[in-house]
Amino acid sequence: MKSGIILFTAFLLGSGYASAQTLNIRTGQTTYSFPASKVGDMIFGSNNSLNIMECEFTLSEGTEIWVDDRAVEDNVVLINYDNNTASVNIAGNIARYVEAEVSGARVNITQNDNVSAANCGEITYRLAGISSDGAFSLSGSYKSTVELAGLQLTSTSGAALNIDNGKRINLILASGTANSLTDGTSGSQKGCIVCKGHLEMKGEGKLTVEGRTSHAIYAKEYIEITDCEIDVTSAVKDGINCNQYFLMKSGLVTIDGTGDDGIQVSYKDETDREAEDTGAIKVSGGDLKVSVSADAAKGIKCEGPMQISGGNVTIDVTGNGVWDNTKNKTKASACLASDEDMTIDGGILRLNASGGGGKGINCDGKLIINDGDISITTSGGIVAYINGILNTDYTGNTDRLDSDMKSSPKGIKADGDVEINGGEINVTTTGNGAEGIESKSVLTINDGNITVYSTDDAINSSSHLYIKGGNITVMASGNDGLDSNGNMYIQGGYIMAFGAGMPECGIDANEEDRYTVIFSGGTLLGVGGNNSVPSSSSGSTQPYVLSNSSVTADSEIILTDNNGTELARFTVPADYKINGGSGFGPGGAGGGNNRTSILITCEGLTNGSTYTLKSGTSESSVTARLTGNGSGPGWPH
Repeated sequence: MKSGIILFTAFLLGSGYASAQTLNIRTGQTTYSFPASKVGDMIFGSNNSLNIMECEFTLSEGTEIWVDDRAVEDNVVLINYDNNTASVNIAGNIARYVEAEVSGARVNITQNDNVSAANCGEITYRLAGISSDGAFSLSGSYKSTVELAGLQLTSTSGAALNIDNGKRINLILASGTANSLTDGTSGSQKGCIVCKGHLEMKGEGKLTVEGRTSHAIYAKEYIEITDCEIDVTSAVKDGINCNQYFLMKSGLVTIDGTGDDGIQVSYKDETDREAEDTGAIKVSGGDLKVSVSADAAKGIKCEGPMQISGGNVTIDVTGNGVWDNTKNKTKASACLASDEDMTIDGGILRLNASGGGGKGINCDGKLIINDGDISITTSGGIVAYINGILNTDYTGNTDRLDSDMKSSPKGIKADGDVEINGGEINVTTTGNGAEGIESKSVLTINDGNITVYSTDDAINSSSHLYIKGGNITVMASGNDGLDSNGNMYIQGGYIMAFGAGMPECGIDANEEDRYTVIFSGGTLLGVGGNNSVPSSSSGSTQPYVLSNSSVTADSEIILTDNNGTELARFTVPADYKINGGSGFGPGGAGGGNNRTSILITCEGLTNGSTYTLKSGTSESSVTARLTGNGSGPGWPH
């Protein structure tokens, strides 16, 4: 071996070394490449050792040494997969900081603890090539970048990409490249991609991920996505699962074929949480497309708050509700689900839930909608657990069922307050017992264009209901248009509320418990078998009129004073239908010409004065009143 060293030294001293750019040393499947201009003195020691740039090699018969004119990119480790083998090339300036172990096409990189900003700075690991039996593992204690530059990697056991580093990890998809990762069907890995730290996915390439044991993508801390295209084609559990938070800024994320949720975010710690440990989901841009079919699965779900401020969010959930033996309650699927508050500031949302008990939006805290284009459809029925039997489309009476024993489909549902300040909101629910928008507390509408078609109540508040502005059209085929279990305050806006026939109402305040409707502004049309009117003690300041008239689809209802001045005009929707007391709206039946209660309140009315109300071709004289005797039937009183 000594003679080999002498010959090699002589070669380096010759003209070949002077013109070469790179000195390469290969041991096994790992090559270290040193720029000739930076090599300096090479020290040969005892036991056949060679020290270059503070990196020591033990030379053996299997060691290869050569020079070439290939340029070396500092701080970069190249990993190339070629079927059942893999090769590693380490830049010379970081050779003393990186150790590679290669077995077939399984690469294990250890980045030692001396890596820091003061020494060499961040290291990039660039992966390319193809292997049907390979994997990449990286451990370290300083932030790193992993770049996928045309990689097709399938692991037969364990994660395809395992990053055991608790710091920030940039996962870059090189521009214009297509990459795919698939993990093994066995092992204890939590995902096809596993990251111990912060995972920031970037770049203008594409990545396809298949999770065959657990999640497709898992991070112990947060995940951020910018620009890149990610396609999760299948996962045994969640498509994306992380702690702390999930943030999507731009790019395209498609998730399908999951055994549980599309995206799930949890708190990392139960107590003593870091500032970034919010358990939140934030979407500010890009395209997010999620389709899940598992029972009770969620499109995107978080333990903390959810905020959507931009982008296009399309979610389809098809699974039925289930009985949770652990919590002793039913649970159902939802497109968006938050265990805390939810805020929608913008974006385009297309949400569809077709399973029993499914919901478009399910929020355990307060829901605030400030803006956005939101379209929600649900088509499932009621899920009920009765006498140990689960029924996913229950049609019986649920009045005596505890709330834990049933799960009703809803377009929007919040356990806390609901506050709508703007946006375009369209909700259609067609399943049995399906409500449109529900708050288990106070519901307030300040502005926005809102259209709701529902089977059960179109808009329901378990406490008080405030409408202060907006353009609102609601139609319920089997219950009330507007339903408040506390007081109903109509203070502004333009409102058309259509309820079913008797005993249901266009607008319904909870008079049984001595609540009432209070008019102080706005323009409202209430049509149904009944309509609530202000009580004598309500303090209502804006008069209303009542009439018993026929209402037909696509007709106009007009209120004028004795001078013929128009005070209010409403166009009945073209899909309005009524069949006695059984309902109207989508799926309704009947001729649409039954006589029903019509209530109008608007500015310009004077208490005690008479007006003319025209409904289609019929016309009647009505008298304005400030208060009544509670519910208003189909005749003035």
